[in-house]
This record gives sequence, C-alpha cells and structure tokens, in this order.
Amino acid sequence: MADVSGRVALVTGAARGIGAATVRALCAQGYRVVAVDSCAGDGPDRPPGVAYPLATVADLKSLAAEHPDTIVPYVADVRDREALAEAAAAAVDRFGRLDAAVAAAAVIAGGLPLWETPPEHLDTLWQVDVAGVWHTAAVCVPHMLAGPEPGGCRFVAVASAAATHGLFRLAAYNAAKHAVAGLVRGLAADLVGTGVTAAAVSPGSTRTDMLTATAGVYGLDDTEEFAGSQLLRRLIEPAEIAEVIAFCCSPAGAVVNGSVVSADGGFTP
Repeated sequence: MADVSGRVALVTGAARGIGAATVRALCAQGYRVVAVDSCAGDGPDRPPGVAYPLATVADLKSLAAEHPDTIVPYVADVRDREALAEAAAAAVDRFGRLDAAVAAAAVIAGGLPLWETPPEHLDTLWQVDVAGVWHTAAVCVPHMLAGPEPGGCRFVAVASAAATHGLFRLAAYNAAKHAVAGLVRGLAADLVGTGVTAAAVSPGSTRTDMLTATAGVYGLDDTEEFAGSQLLRRLIEPAEIAEVIAFCCSPAGAVVNGSVVSADGGFTP
C-alpha cells in the first residue's frame, strides 16, 4: 500500500461499530482522524423509529483516548449539514488538509412489511442513512478539491448487502442503502478529471449493535444465527470491514472508483 503517513480523514458514525473500527484502522496506518458521531445514546435526539440505544459521548471519548494525539472527537449529527461542515472545517484547521472521508453513520428501523411500515421509519432512514452520506460528501469534497493532493483524496460510504439483496421486513432500509450505492456512483461521475474518487463498501452481517437490533427485528435470540446466510458461515468482525474501507481510502484505492465493493462474506439471503 502507498505511504499514507500524514494523511487526514473524517469518519462519521465513529463512536462504535464499523465506524470506530475504521478510525482504529486508519490511525494504525498513520492517519490523523476527526471522529464524528451524534452520540445520541437513548436520549431525545435519537431518530424516530430507532428502537435501540445509539453510541454515547463516553463511547466517543473512549475511542479518542486510544490515540489522543491523532483522534479528534467531534459531536455532530449527520442530519445537520451545517454541523458536519463545521467538523470538516475543524479537520482542515487542525491538520491543514483533508484526504479521506468515510460516511459510516447509519441506523436501522423495521420489522413490518412495506405497507405497514410507519412513514417516520422511512423518513429516519432517508435522513440518516442517505442524506447523511450526501451531507458528508457535500462538505468534505470541496476541502479535498482545494487541498494539496486531490489526486489522492477518497470519499467512501458504507452501504450494505441490503443495497443489492431484498430483506423482508426491511424494505425502507433496502431502499436507503440502494440509494447510497447510487449516490456514490453519481458522485464518482461528478468527480471525473479532479483526481478525487468515490466508492462504497457493502458489508454483510457484521458483529455490531446494529446487527443486534436487526436480530430483534426478526425475533432472533442470537446474532450468530445470521452466520448461516454467509458463505463464510460466521459473522464478519468490524475490523475486517475497516481494513477494506482503509484500502478504499488510500491512494491505491483509486482503482475502486465508482464501485460498490462487496465485503459480505458471500451473503445469500
């Protein structure tokens, strides 16, 4: 892999799960990272229809304490474009550049067939999982284009195997993740000739709090039951997905421009 020392990244959904694992992977490779999370916990700022606690300020501070000189914790909700713009500006003010942005923030809501799904579930998934990715790209890409090495800059969104496979009782989540894939492909087309590239990574069943919530949607007692839907016959660890994302963030990751990279262990619904 090309030298990434001195590079700067912004990661949303950073306080736990795939986002936190991505922050750790990037730091291990020499990145300085602005770690962004809403830290809504189970409080009133949790989006409608989200039936499980989200990450907390304590989670984000704990992550930052692992690398206090290279991780900057930043509380911001991806639904708030202005707050994200301030986070991106903080990265440039602190470190002088922005080379990669990872849109990992997402929630899940579901449990009913499409025609019985409350409209607020679809709205939440659209605002967090889709508009949140849009906002992240909109505020980060201009810094990349204006930076010292746009040819090495990367935007990476976390999609899902749900972007390409229909999952029962999760039609709204399917729609949101399919939209993320389309968003990234459109962004890559907009970036032609600039050197900046865009891609998405689609995980399968990964050992996260979101997967635990998904088990609840299906009435499962144990997330390990999802392993049977993957050819690996085991759950994926967040650190495994993070390594794929870290490659996509690197200068060498230009080759996946405009792609949705399947990292689903052979997901077969």
